[in-house]
Amino acid sequence: MVTLIMRRQGLGLLRAFLVLLGVSALCSVALGTRKGNTSMDQRGHRHSGHLSLHRHKQRAGKEGQVLHRSKRGWVWNQFFVIEEYTGPDPVLVGRLHSDVDSGNGNIKYILSGEGAGTIFVIDDKTGNIHATKTLDREEQAQYTLTAQAVDRDTNKPLEPPSEFIVKVQDINDNPPEFLHGPYYARVPEMSNVGTSVMQVTATDADDPTYGNSARLVYSILQGQPYFSVEPQTGIIRTALPNMDREARQEYDVVIQAKDMGGHMGGLSGTTEVKITLTDVNDNPPKFPQSVYSMSVSEDKVPGEEVGRFKAKDPDLGDNGLVNYRLIDGDGMAMFELTIDSETREAVVKLKKPVDFETKRSYTLKVEGSNPHVDPQFISWGPYKDEATIKISVEDADEPPVFVASSYTFEVEENAPEGTPVGRVHAKDTDVTNNPVRYMIPRYTDVEQFFSINSEDGMITTTRPLDRESLAWHNISVSATEIGGHHQDTKVRVNIKVKDVNDNSPELATNTEALMCETVTPGKVVAIVSAVDKDEMAHRQHFTFSLAPEVAHNHNFSVKDNRDSTATIYVLRKGFSRLTQDVYYLPIEINDNGFPALSSTNTLTIRVCSCDSKDTILSCNVEPYVLPAGLSTGALIAILACIVILLAIVVLFVALRRQKKEPLMVFEEEDIRENIITYDDEGGGEEDTEAFDIATLQNPDGANGFLPRKDIKPELQYPLRPGLGRTAANSVDVDDFIKTRIAEADSDPTAPPYDSIQIYGYEGRGSLAGSLSSLESVTTESDLDYDYLQSWGPRFKKLADLYGTKDCCINDADDGEDS
Repeated sequence: MVTLIMRRQGLGLLRAFLVLLGVSALCSVALGTRKGNTSMDQRGHRHSGHLSLHRHKQRAGKEGQVLHRSKRGWVWNQFFVIEEYTGPDPVLVGRLHSDVDSGNGNIKYILSGEGAGTIFVIDDKTGNIHATKTLDREEQAQYTLTAQAVDRDTNKPLEPPSEFIVKVQDINDNPPEFLHGPYYARVPEMSNVGTSVMQVTATDADDPTYGNSARLVYSILQGQPYFSVEPQTGIIRTALPNMDREARQEYDVVIQAKDMGGHMGGLSGTTEVKITLTDVNDNPPKFPQSVYSMSVSEDKVPGEEVGRFKAKDPDLGDNGLVNYRLIDGDGMAMFELTIDSETREAVVKLKKPVDFETKRSYTLKVEGSNPHVDPQFISWGPYKDEATIKISVEDADEPPVFVASSYTFEVEENAPEGTPVGRVHAKDTDVTNNPVRYMIPRYTDVEQFFSINSEDGMITTTRPLDRESLAWHNISVSATEIGGHHQDTKVRVNIKVKDVNDNSPELATNTEALMCETVTPGKVVAIVSAVDKDEMAHRQHFTFSLAPEVAHNHNFSVKDNRDSTATIYVLRKGFSRLTQDVYYLPIEINDNGFPALSSTNTLTIRVCSCDSKDTILSCNVEPYVLPAGLSTGALIAILACIVILLAIVVLFVALRRQKKEPLMVFEEEDIRENIITYDDEGGGEEDTEAFDIATLQNPDGANGFLPRKDIKPELQYPLRPGLGRTAANSVDVDDFIKTRIAEADSDPTAPPYDSIQIYGYEGRGSLAGSLSSLESVTTESDLDYDYLQSWGPRFKKLADLYGTKDCCINDADDGEDS
């Protein structure tokens, strides 16, 4: 049987004793559960460091069956190694020992698993297991290993493998750490003692289940006596009452976390906590002065600023807002308070104009209060303050002041020039009381209907006025003080032109009436009314009557309705448009004014054609005299047809012009193609006078027209298939071509037809001679081209073409001989 002996380095006597007691208890349990085990190593059970491995024995049954029985010792499968061991020798973890090991070295101990061979090594003879490296529990807390005893020669296992765990026992080698520091916290000012600010938490990498290495205790190193921290939870709380933000706003607190329960020898870590006191409304507003003095000039206009003041409130944001209002004083009607939205200052503004000569000082009482009051601190109130404002009015050189803010005068129309209209009056309110001069600004009286006396302000007319043209005249009068700063002021003057009955009445817009031919006597033709440009007096009305020259006519009569209207009646019947289609009826109208005016107006009465229901059909005679003709619709249709025809003609002509006409027209569609090519060659860019191109021109085409002389056969002959064909065995190409040419010449139906052109103006026998370069090799030349041989391989081809003439001649002779 094999046992592993475990040795602990650095343990105290008490710890060793406790371990022995635990091993003894486990041994008792193992002995009670095993039966028939007669060869167990009792030493392993009495020792705390033995690990027994399994060994199997075999025995044969009655029938030859092999039976297996496991001979077990007790199992101690967990061991401890202290981390961070720094001794000079490797740490002995334990020892393997087998019952079959007689000490002769035949047994070999093998260790496998996590860290086997690197961290943990075993002496294969003695079975001693050592830790060769320093272990860190924070990196790996335990290792699982497997121990086995095998035969050294055959490597056959003598015991089944046994698995055990080596735990790394923690030591206090990691200080506490605040992973989220530094911290920032906020707490309202004036908070009660014990108000929670925040909780800080530290972590310790040591084993919290073993000892006190990870048991943390919090304490405050900096920040007393304002704050405290709970030792177990790390909750920071206020420790002093009435901490005022206005006195001190920020606090730097240092919190320490210490392991080992805070005892001596423990490791610690710290963090910083910046605590800021937030504002509450615990301060009322306060005016720096109880009395404010301001001044305003009497020439200031309403809305202008007089002065500013502000109450101080050390609170922030809405807690520091201050509202202002006037609560008393004799200037409440003359001044008003507003608040500058940017500076939060109270602004005193002029509400009404002030007058130095009337009142020279005003007193205001103002209140400043907080709109947002915290109920928790309402007993600390009142959250308001009062101040007095004294405003003095300063004298200024003011412009003259008119007695009235505006003037209204009346003047009769048609009044003669110089008629008085009215008088304006202004005075200087200053102490100097300077004299005033008046004038009418021309832009208010462009046509200069009025003038004013510059000294007394009397306004008079400069011409007669017409109420019907302009009933009201609105002008301005300016008053300027003489001396001082020559300030002026203006006043509005409204002048009404009173009416005079100077216009005769007239008929209203209905100056024409219509009447049917079949009208009966007594029928109403029209009801007329009158208008007058003059104003109508109360109970004044117009009267109507026929003019004296038609008072006894037999066609129409006029009845005055005594309501400024009159009715026109027919006196007879038998009216005809063919006889007379228009009647003119003069009517006299009187306005009964003072003086009374009248006028004669003509009413035009037209005779119209009506149906049986007296509905007017036509009031003119043109339909009787117009000749019969086409209607407007028919004329439009005819005009549209003409426009369409013209468009078609124009389109057809345009298409005809775009069509190209052929150069030659034949009865049958034949295709002719005559190609004339002139390849003119010269001596290069410098050869500008190689030959005269004029000699190549056809004399017949000098006038720009060269006629074609195409010949078309007059008779059509059938094609003779066998004409002129050579024998099949003919191999003479020249004869074959000549036969084909003759065959084509003799067949007039074979296209293309002959086209005769004159080419006598170039070639041999012409004035220009031959221009072909094909015959240049046969012409004799005095030029020597032997120098081309020295120009290199690029000019070898030219040298061969234009080489020595003797070589060419000899080659030609050789060819003839051959």
